[in-house]
Amino acid sequence: MNSNYNFAYLDEGSKREVRRTILKAIALPGYQTPFGSRELPISRGWGTGGLQITLSLLLPQDVLKVIDQGNDDSVNAVSIKRFIDECSDVETTTDSTKATLIQSRHRIPEIPLRNDQILVLQVPEPEPLRLVEGSEALTRQMHADRDYSLMWLRLFEDLVQFGEITAAAGYPVMVEERYLMSPSPIPRYDVPRLNMSECLCLFGAGREKKIYAIPPYTSVEALTFEDVPFSIESFGDQACAKCGAVGVFLDEIYDQRTGEKYYQCSDSGYCKSRVENAV
Repeated sequence: MNSNYNFAYLDEGSKREVRRTILKAIALPGYQTPFGSRELPISRGWGTGGLQITLSLLLPQDVLKVIDQGNDDSVNAVSIKRFIDECSDVETTTDSTKATLIQSRHRIPEIPLRNDQILVLQVPEPEPLRLVEGSEALTRQMHADRDYSLMWLRLFEDLVQFGEITAAAGYPVMVEERYLMSPSPIPRYDVPRLNMSECLCLFGAGREKKIYAIPPYTSVEALTFEDVPFSIESFGDQACAKCGAVGVFLDEIYDQRTGEKYYQCSDSGYCKSRVENAV
């Protein structure tokens, strides 16, 4: 740990302000709570919102896991882990079962999380209505009135034009039958796993200065029509080429040398643990 930094980089006053915002967000599941987003030595848009939540909650005894699109070794994940290690020296892991705090960009770990764990998701655009309304003032009013007719209209137009709802990542969800929420750009596969989840899910958007939350055992339902069931990505009988897992979210890999296509677990930590257990 670099002694020139305060523990977890942020000053204690900033941490308290973020934690107070988190408590407000937990009290109003799905509601976008404004907060004073701090400057960090990484560019906005690279996870500053999620990182501020992580730094504000981090304790010396925590075990941290950071993933990007399910991968523990991507540039984003490695850079954030290196920064946190510089200013806190907490233990890090690739095993989601050992982590107490998990920061993720656009994926939920494959193994269901427990009640003693916290999942922090990085969010580029927290406002689910931004696709249908550009005005911040109007989107706030729409949430206050629970007026989501424009989003329903957009989904209906998708059905008419393409025969299905084409929204893939970041599919809009309704939290506790009250607030329309963006689950961050997670794939549709991960959306049902937010419903009645045992862990606390926190969402941070640093550029947009918003924090929102899904407390444990909270109702989260994908926005869909009664006669058009919500569906997730299907990989058929495809298995991970590395660990042999089936029924998990897979990445399609194209080998330029051989011209062959194969599949591999999106959650690299889950895949690694299966390989190690097999050995």
